[in-house]
Amino acid sequence: MHRWLCLLLSIAVAATVAAPSGMALASSQTSHSSLWGAVVATPSSSSAYNWAGYAESSGTGTVTQVTGAWTEPSVTCPRGTTLAAFWIGIDGYSSSTVEQDGTLAQCSHGTASYYAWWETYPANAVQEFATVHAGDKFNATVSWNSATGKFTMSITDITSGTTWTKVSTNSGASENSAECIAERPAGASNSSGLYALANFGTVSFTSCAATVSGTSGGIGSFSTVYEITMVSYPSGTRTLAAPSPLTSNSAFTVTWKHAS
Repeated sequence: MHRWLCLLLSIAVAATVAAPSGMALASSQTSHSSLWGAVVATPSSSSAYNWAGYAESSGTGTVTQVTGAWTEPSVTCPRGTTLAAFWIGIDGYSSSTVEQDGTLAQCSHGTASYYAWWETYPANAVQEFATVHAGDKFNATVSWNSATGKFTMSITDITSGTTWTKVSTNSGASENSAECIAERPAGASNSSGLYALANFGTVSFTSCAATVSGTSGGIGSFSTVYEITMVSYPSGTRTLAAPSPLTSNSAFTVTWKHAS
């Protein structure tokens, strides 16, 4: 996510894992080691100040679809402002474009609010679909249609039976990575630009899959996949959120450790 111009606060959020530039946030990634030819890839470890989860990174134009499912966790709210976003999408791991949809948990003055949203950056800021609830189960898809040149962001609240869909263009999209991520949003007036990560306990991604170069499978089945741990800014010495190993190449959890 890059920019929130809605909800209870005006929040700018970094969707990419990148060096500091404008609203983008730095990462402390390890060197990317390709695992070419692997039938089932062993994820390479990396870390970032704003992401925890899994990403697959390939060549430009190779990623055409990402799907995922998760349950919106209930957050524990302190007196201040904390946030946590959960999403799936194309791009952002190694590019400056993103096409995503997901949910946001926001704590303000001790009260939690939850939202569903979509984004195609830089075409637009994050857009709110609707308010949702903790405990709701979600399925989400982001797909690219080469015939129309458009992305479709679709998210279903299985618990309420509601589906929201947005079709949008995004000029210059890279289509070179697939992600399923828990994120620490940005926009705070501190040295990191990051809000404290809301205490979400554990979020369960029951599936995370992609279509890359015409082949579909769990994100862990591709040859270049990265397990991302969220770390503190700027030292990277404290773990803020950590993913579990993948199950069946597709399912994992992310567990909250610290707010900042």
